[in-house]
Amino acid sequence: MANYYTDHPEIGYYLGSDLMRRIVELKEHFYEDKDSYDEAPVDFGDAVANYEKVLEIAGDIAANVIAVNSEAVDLEGPHLVDGRMHYASKTVENLAAMRKAGLSGVTMARRYGGLNMPNIVFSMLSELVSAADASFQNIWSLQSCADTLYEFADEDQRQRFIPRVCKGETMSMDLTEPDAGSDLQRVMLKATYDEAEGCWRLNGVKRFITNGDSDIHLVLARSEEGTTDGRGLSMFIYDKRNGGVNVRHIENKLGIHGSPTCELVYKDAKAELCGSTRLGLIKYVMALMNGARLGIGAQSVGLSQEAFNEALSYAKERAQFGKKIINFPAVYDLLATMKAKLDAGRSLLYRTASLVDIYKGIEDLQRTGKELTPEERAEMKKYSRLADAFTPICKGMNSEYANQNAYDAIGVHGGSGFIMEYKCQRLYRDARIFSIYEGTTQLQVVAAIRYITNGTYLSIMKDMLEAPVSETMEPLKARIAALVRTYEETLEAQKADRDEDKMDFVARRLYDMTGVILMSLLIVADASKAPELFEKSANVYVRLAEAEVARNKAFVATVTPADLDNYRQAAE
Repeated sequence: MANYYTDHPEIGYYLGSDLMRRIVELKEHFYEDKDSYDEAPVDFGDAVANYEKVLEIAGDIAANVIAVNSEAVDLEGPHLVDGRMHYASKTVENLAAMRKAGLSGVTMARRYGGLNMPNIVFSMLSELVSAADASFQNIWSLQSCADTLYEFADEDQRQRFIPRVCKGETMSMDLTEPDAGSDLQRVMLKATYDEAEGCWRLNGVKRFITNGDSDIHLVLARSEEGTTDGRGLSMFIYDKRNGGVNVRHIENKLGIHGSPTCELVYKDAKAELCGSTRLGLIKYVMALMNGARLGIGAQSVGLSQEAFNEALSYAKERAQFGKKIINFPAVYDLLATMKAKLDAGRSLLYRTASLVDIYKGIEDLQRTGKELTPEERAEMKKYSRLADAFTPICKGMNSEYANQNAYDAIGVHGGSGFIMEYKCQRLYRDARIFSIYEGTTQLQVVAAIRYITNGTYLSIMKDMLEAPVSETMEPLKARIAALVRTYEETLEAQKADRDEDKMDFVARRLYDMTGVILMSLLIVADASKAPELFEKSANVYVRLAEAEVARNKAFVATVTPADLDNYRQAAE
């Protein structure tokens, strides 16, 4: 029987990463739960064994329930009845299967009924679910909104809401509005304090809200009258049980049909403040979005894996001109490139998740009242900065790769790929949103550019080049070192120009150069430790990176002010 976890040992490899031991001891607070909870691990090996068990259960459900239901979900989609959203019938089955397996509250502490697992494991679970049905991953993975409750809500709110999430109730983050998409500073949904009832009231409209009729909502709203920027926004918790919010419309989308994207109308909806006023966008949404972007990275890798699986299976079966098409250079070039992008993107995903786990783990120690040592403070600062740098690369590069792999899967299928009976057309439709929601790729470039220009990524690359690799990977490492030198020369030339308009114009090219070099370093490191899993992809990916760096360097090096004017005029 198929299992989306055990069928792909590349995923489980990352449970043995160099940072994993530190991640587990922080998440387990040095195994202090073992005396209070029978299911709590007693040591590192016990924890990893628990993770593997949960991943295997999820892999079985993904392959034999969610994937089986995916076509029916895509065809039926959610329904709007009397102001309420109703999931597709097979989505209801999927949710029931996940709840029965206890796959809710994955990262939440055991005292709230959670599984107390790190983000790297949650990312693996998200990848498995997305490979089966990316639209269902949207619904299921929004349980990660509970992280915001855990980090910023008070203890009474945690006790009331987090156990419900751990039992399988759904969540949403209600951020965007008709006039506030990427520019969330323009949010105008109004929050006013009701003195008589001792609560807040929300009024207005939210648009493009994923899983918008969920049980528990995190809502960005304007609490400070007379303000027009982010400093007037606060975060609120809305409980569907209290009423006051109706679904006005469910969007008819190109893809991810099973994921309800709703327009919501708030009418004197009772809500409660999460954290402090005025910090909704400045602090809480930033944390929420970084988690969501990591989730899209996992969603992208999952779909990339499924696209590769579909393309490979078809190429092995389809014969033309007397032989299987997998033997044609044009086809095995596509397949090898798809696999290399998948493997390199997965390496980036789990490195990013690991960085997040370490700094959040230390933050949590501090949250429980522990006095951090100077070494722990330095470690938290280091990994927080690394996670902040890696997240926009992870989300942007993997979402673009998912689109490319879905596109190439159709190419391998030829005309059959354009027929609705084949899964690859759904993967193609589903993937398109990945590089749009939770911040477009262009916004990931904006988030990354300061780390490009201040040399953070360059320093990371040089540090990674210092790490030893296997003898067979040394030639690839030398080629990557040459790419790093080219990258540094390109950056220095741009900074010497002191032309901000030109820097903004070439930012995407610099971002792409950054991404492929970082992923080359990561996949070569993985191939050194597990050549049977990654050596082939490492060879293919470094060649791909060389072509990308050469192409982007040539573009960046030759751009003139006149070119910028030409592009502006051509765009009109």
